[in-house]
Amino acid sequence: MLKNIPDFCFSHWLLRLPLIVIFLQQGLAKLPIDAETADSWGLPLFVWVFVVIGEIGGAIGLAVGGLLYKYFKVLGDMITRFSGVTVCCIITGVIWIAQPESFLDVILYDNLHVMLWVGGTFFALRGNNI
Repeated sequence: MLKNIPDFCFSHWLLRLPLIVIFLQQGLAKLPIDAETADSWGLPLFVWVFVVIGEIGGAIGLAVGGLLYKYFKVLGDMITRFSGVTVCCIITGVIWIAQPESFLDVILYDNLHVMLWVGGTFFALRGNNI
């Protein structure tokens, strides 16, 4: 019976697209980059620049990595993995800045960031080998 279920080889886009949309939206919302906004988050401007570039770059990297996979497998895989690591780093920073009382509070009450972190981890570990 399992042999009759068709294989959908583009299913990774069901995870990739929401990550792309969320990170692109969040990164573009932080433009133009200014010291006042960075200070409101308690971050130096240097770090804030990397956050904005990382969010936009991570989103673009997930899209480009997925699109390049068919023709440039190794390059597409490397871009996807690097973008996954970038997503994980940014989300780890977001969770850290929120200063949760415990790890359990993050798992139980910060569902969006946990899911974004898991999605980034998935692409960091698997790349395009899906």
